[in-house]
Amino acid sequence: MASHLTIRNLTSTAIEIKVVERYVPPAEQASSSSLSSSSSSSSSNKAFAIFGNVTATVSDFVRNSPAPSSAAIAEGVQAFTSQDVSIRVGPLCVCVTEVDPANVTAKESVRLTFEAEGGERFRVDTTPSSLTQTQTRTHASTEAVPLTPNPSFRYTAVYLAQHALLTLFSSANLGSWMREFHDETPLSALSIPGTHNSATCHRALPSVRCQAVGVTEQLDNGVRFLDVRVQPDDAANPAKDTLMLVHGVFPISLTGFKYFRDLVNEVTAFLDRNPSEAVIMSVKREGPGEHTDAQLSRRLRDHYAGDVGRWFTAPRIPTLGEARRKIVLIRRFALDDSLKSECDGQGWCINAEAWAYNTPHDTCPSGRVCVQDFCEVMESENIDQKIGYAQQGLNRTACCVCAVPIASPSTTTITTTTSNDQTPTEQSTPPPPPSPPPPFYLNFLSASNFWRTDCWPEKIAAKLNPAILEYLCRRHNQPDALVAVDGERRDPGHGSTGVVILDWVGHRGDWDIVRCIVGWNVRLEMREKGRVGE
Repeated sequence: MASHLTIRNLTSTAIEIKVVERYVPPAEQASSSSLSSSSSSSSSNKAFAIFGNVTATVSDFVRNSPAPSSAAIAEGVQAFTSQDVSIRVGPLCVCVTEVDPANVTAKESVRLTFEAEGGERFRVDTTPSSLTQTQTRTHASTEAVPLTPNPSFRYTAVYLAQHALLTLFSSANLGSWMREFHDETPLSALSIPGTHNSATCHRALPSVRCQAVGVTEQLDNGVRFLDVRVQPDDAANPAKDTLMLVHGVFPISLTGFKYFRDLVNEVTAFLDRNPSEAVIMSVKREGPGEHTDAQLSRRLRDHYAGDVGRWFTAPRIPTLGEARRKIVLIRRFALDDSLKSECDGQGWCINAEAWAYNTPHDTCPSGRVCVQDFCEVMESENIDQKIGYAQQGLNRTACCVCAVPIASPSTTTITTTTSNDQTPTEQSTPPPPPSPPPPFYLNFLSASNFWRTDCWPEKIAAKLNPAILEYLCRRHNQPDALVAVDGERRDPGHGSTGVVILDWVGHRGDWDIVRCIVGWNVRLEMREKGRVGE
């Protein structure tokens, strides 16, 4: 464990820790008196240890209520240390403090008060002894109380006890987080949470089920990429529209078939409620029986995705404005000959039909999709190899720099930049040709082995998701993590995660990794809002 607390502020504004208080349960207070005495003699420039062995999520704010946010503290327990401190951490900055890590064995609770811009204060209580959950959940959530009425900011805090690292993210409204970005933003420039075999939340074979919750709950909690596998029924009949949801050769539910039509209705209903959002949908043909990619492509075109008001089916990366309130279709199937001539011969939809199977890194021939999909984890010991490939995928996207619209703080002029410096320059007249958007970087965190119970999707997700959560908090877009990306040194870029595609997200209400992925849009958001010079 590190000897001092490090704070990584991945928000667009500076924060300052103002007060640190430490508590112990009533039974421990007598034995803590000597520790309190010792602490009171410490330098006034030192803040006391905060947080215990927990990853804490600051979300679901309790508005307009000054009540303590921890039941243990609310029961009248008095702080045995309380100190005013001043520890400022700028936006997108890392600060190594003089704060000692918490002594978890002392069963301490710590209340941290910090201040954001405009003097708004927030309070976080942690009780490590009550946050020891199950082996599959390595972190827990806690509420933060805004001490200022109608606060302008929301935060997600993640504490990695092993590294004594506290990382702060801005907490977006996960139901409509895309509304913070300009219409001109390339959709592929965003950090996007996704799910693998998205509809497989039903009672099914353990190797078939990949999700804990349904698609609507996923979308409401920030997911914007859906991976869907379908089996055409009566494929030779062009009048039929039936597409059954499958995973490999298996149906996704033991209680009966589930259908693509119902899934599409769920997605469009979500988009109607949240018109600022866009949903990327990757569709692949699987399942037993006689059917072809060409038949699937015609069925999708004729019965589902022909409505250009609800589907984006051009063979290119759209801007966010083009994609809002639509499903952006990525096809993992070949086209019927009648569809190959669409869009001046480029074909129908974004083409991802030919990435290599079980690949640690591949680019589709279209150039519009790059993928990490190393999926065959034959032994549980190989999960570390999968984690390494996923981290390499994050590094590739982190160092990308995309042309994005920038709003000057002093004017309404929209400018663009492709450089790494933080000073926007207005476009000359006439403006230069726009830079092409980056491809979609699809980074699958999924893997399985049908024959090994310890390599089924839920078991792998229980190890992989926390490992990537830690990486996003601790090393993502750090220079030391980018020293060898595809054999060459890279500089930090916009810090995008690309599309991170998850299994078993939302299990027991845990959306922390989704919040972290969305939080990594911070640099892009700062540039668009003219805060790049901070």
